[in-house]
Amino acid sequence: MIAYQPANNRYESMKYNRCGNSGLLLPAISLGLWQNFGDVDTIANCKNIIRTAFDNGITHFDLANNYGPPPGSAETNFGKILNEDFKNHRDELIISSKAGYTMWDGPYGDWGSKKYLVASLHQSLKRMQLEYVDIFYHHRPDPNTPLEETMQALDSIVRQGKALYIGISNYPAEQAAAAFKILKQLGTPCLIHQPKYSMFERWVENGLLDTLEANGVGCIPFSPLAQGLLTDKYLKGIPADARAARNFFLKESDITQDKINKANQLNEIAKERNQSLAQMALAWILKDHRITTVLIGASKPEQVLNSIACLQNTSFSKEELSTINNILL
Repeated sequence: MIAYQPANNRYESMKYNRCGNSGLLLPAISLGLWQNFGDVDTIANCKNIIRTAFDNGITHFDLANNYGPPPGSAETNFGKILNEDFKNHRDELIISSKAGYTMWDGPYGDWGSKKYLVASLHQSLKRMQLEYVDIFYHHRPDPNTPLEETMQALDSIVRQGKALYIGISNYPAEQAAAAFKILKQLGTPCLIHQPKYSMFERWVENGLLDTLEANGVGCIPFSPLAQGLLTDKYLKGIPADARAARNFFLKESDITQDKINKANQLNEIAKERNQSLAQMALAWILKDHRITTVLIGASKPEQVLNSIACLQNTSFSKEELSTINNILL
């Protein structure tokens, strides 16, 4: 088997943005391994997706303890690919993981206790065959653990050298601001926040993005294509091979006629911009200077290339923005 050699021009066309007030630059497009990288998937395809991403300047790969299925398998498979193809390129990569959702049975395998976060990261590092991750996130707020404990756990993880930076995910603006304050006092400022954000899910515009900017924290939206609703896949309804038909995270009940109608109207604007609907949906998020990078998923290498092409046009006229807003009302 011929050893993988990354493309020599891999950094030439990707745009890199500073993450908040930090020294870290992230690619405008990052690759998430939430789906399509578990044991139910083909490792050769996983490898091709990651190679294609890196060959085109994507340096950031985003995981979590429970990604699969089964939970943990995405990290294990990613670790194998890293070991086989990227051993000599570790210092060119930003690798992130998270803990906060159910990972193992019993009282210590979920939420936000120090016990869970430290144990989970230890497991993640073993699965990925790594000494440290670049970014470690608390995956969701815990209503029962004091915020101070969760943030102290993240701070101690950085001090132990198991993560270079820390982040939070799914935190509303007020809780995020409180977390940032604690972390700053501890001396480990929050690098980045990972919220769900798309044309169909705009809650972050009601205060969170302003909070991130005020605190010098970067933003990496996930599900920017609304699990495929903002692609051409559902413009005519639900195809048999679609993610919704396989009943993963997108349910058939999510694919309403109203959303299909809106997607079709948005698709007409995308055509006028010489973009696919997916490209326009990504560009629409990246137009905001408060967004550091947008997190894409991919089930084949071509989807990575299609997403990266959105960077050729991320500016919108006032008329375009007004029309899009009217459609989304």
